[in-house]
Formats: sequence, structure tokens, C-alpha cells
Amino acid sequence: MDRLESMAVFVKAVDLGSFAAAAIALDLSGPMVGKHVRFLEERLGVRLLNRTTRRQSLTDFGRAYYERCRVVLAEAEAADALVADQFSEPRGKLRVTMPAHFGRHCVTPVLLRLARQYPMLELDLSLSDRFADFAEDGYDLAIRTGTLDDKAGVIARRVARQDMVVCAAPAYLQSHGEPLRIEDLADHHAIVYRRLGQIVQPWLFAREAQPTQEIMPTGRLRLDDLDAIGDAAAEGMGVAWLPYWLVRDRIQTGALVALLPDQPRYLYDCHALWPQTPHLPLKVRLAVDALAAALPKMMAWP
Repeated sequence: MDRLESMAVFVKAVDLGSFAAAAIALDLSGPMVGKHVRFLEERLGVRLLNRTTRRQSLTDFGRAYYERCRVVLAEAEAADALVADQFSEPRGKLRVTMPAHFGRHCVTPVLLRLARQYPMLELDLSLSDRFADFAEDGYDLAIRTGTLDDKAGVIARRVARQDMVVCAAPAYLQSHGEPLRIEDLADHHAIVYRRLGQIVQPWLFAREAQPTQEIMPTGRLRLDDLDAIGDAAAEGMGVAWLPYWLVRDRIQTGALVALLPDQPRYLYDCHALWPQTPHLPLKVRLAVDALAAALPKMMAWP
């Protein structure tokens, strides 16, 4: 067996917690995963994993060997990337995870243009609001909006900032009046965004030389789809807080009205994240550069 391949299988089995999960992730059979681990154990003459029918755990030597394997595999990937860079063209699979709506409307078009430009580049895109784990899910790049948590071993670069806008339909404003201050929003029907169907997202407003002001919206309409919120607002069902790029066309045609024009707009950061490696693969660098160049233009306030 190839030693590097067996190391990669071993690391994946540890990261995912079972041979079965590693088999699915690597498109191998469960027995083949076990065969790779046994190959390493027989070659080293020591046990790496304590295994029972219910669980597995690293031995003391297995833990030390696992850490060294990760370093070796990272160096091997970096060496391969150096060779690929000599061709000055990205190639191979680029796995990217991104939020559903932002990904569909903004990120995916940029990456598709990149794929058209480089025929040897493969795209494997996941549009989901679930936060992916690089080690477990094997992504090369993640696009995230909002505040980031500090996480060891992950590099982040801001690629854009979304202007957020409070908006409503002319018919709604005719019936309920127009809010002139942030405090007036409490008297209006909010169309509420619930992330992942559970957590209500606050509305954020920038304030000069002061912390961001948060408003927790309340209303009888709660949706986990930003497009649907835009549709409901255009139907006159209430006031919505949405990214400007999502409602730009409706505002320009008059279907929606941008409110609170004198209020400083909150800028929602958009970041590209990737695992820290000795050498950033060309395909990742070009994708991040393309997003950083294209997204700000797509989101610019007129």
C-alpha cells in the first residue's frame, strides 16, 4: 500500500471519529479503511487506535503519530501545489461552501466565470447556511458573512461589505406611515428573518463613534428565506431589513422604498476563509482574488 494514502485515510478516520464516516468521505469501503490503518500499525509495530464495536480512541503513540501525519500530508499537498503553480493555471477540484442566498446570487456567478476561464478547474459548491468544518468536510474555501469567531488554523480575508437597508412597499407606507427614526420601527410590522429556522437575527445600525445599535424585530411573519422576505415586503406585508444587492431592482423600479435615508448604513462583512497551509494553492488564491475584485462592485450602493 502507498504510505501517504494510508496516512491520509488514518487522519480522516481520526478527524471523523469512525471508519464508517471516513469510508463515506473518501469513497472507500469500511474494510478498506481498516486495511489502511492495519498496514500502518504493522509497518510501525505499534497500535495506533483502540477500537471496540462502539467507539475508537487514539493510543498515546497514535496521537503523536496523527499530529505528525497531518504535517507530512500538508507538506505533500504544498509540494503538489508548487508543481501545479508552474503551469500558471489552476486545476483540480475546488470545494467551496457558502451561505445559500449570498452564494447563489453573488459568489456562484464569480466562480462560474473563473471556471469558464480555466477549463482544468473543477468546482464542487455547497450552498448552505450550515457552518462547515474544514477538517471534517474537506472544503478548500468557505465564504461567510457577519462576525467571525476566532479559530486556530484558519485564514480569513474580507472580500466585500454588504450595505443593509430597511425597506417597505409604497402601499404599506401609505397605510402605516414612514418610520423616520430607528425608534419608530417598534411601531411597524417587521418581516423577521430566522437563521436556520431557529435564531432570530437582530437588525443592526451603525452609529458614529458608538457601538452598533441592535434592534430585535418582532412580527407575525418569520421566514428563513431572504428572497421570500423581499417578496413579502414588496407585497406590502411589512418592513424588512435586507442586503441592498438583494432588493436593488425592486428599489429601482419603485416596488420597494429605502427607508431611514439619514441613518448611517450598517456594513455586513463578507469573508473568505481557508485552512492555514505552508503554500496556498493557486486555485484558492485565484478564487479569493476574483471574489475580492468582483463582489464590491456587485454590492455598491448607488
